[in-house]
Amino acid sequence: MVVSYPTQHRNYCIFDTDTEKKISRGENEIANVKVALENPSSEDDVVENLYILNRMLDNGVDKEKITNLYPVLSAYNNTKSPNIQTYLAGIYRKTKIPDAFGPLIKMLIRDSIEPIENAGFDPTEEIGGAILDYLV
Repeated sequence: MVVSYPTQHRNYCIFDTDTEKKISRGENEIANVKVALENPSSEDDVVENLYILNRMLDNGVDKEKITNLYPVLSAYNNTKSPNIQTYLAGIYRKTKIPDAFGPLIKMLIRDSIEPIENAGFDPTEEIGGAILDYLV
């Protein structure tokens, strides 16, 4: 797996072709993503698998199947990684898991008090959008 993170000229990640293959497997890939998130080898591994879940949601995979991963996803609620926060907030925004609302508020407050410097992503943008979607 290779992840190319955002730069000052590109506000998104680029993943290798294996990532697209995993996304195309849809629901059949969820169990593998779960195992990978439970036992990540690196931040890249976490970001790739959160991206896969985000794209699965965009592609119409049953939201409930991803909502059921909350116990695994919640392990990342306290991360300070802007990359992980951004993708995690995107998943929470699309699934509106009730238990994730508090952690989103906590992330927004923490990031406001201790801004993340020189990050390709501004996680507060996605976190704020997720919170707004919960309230609407």
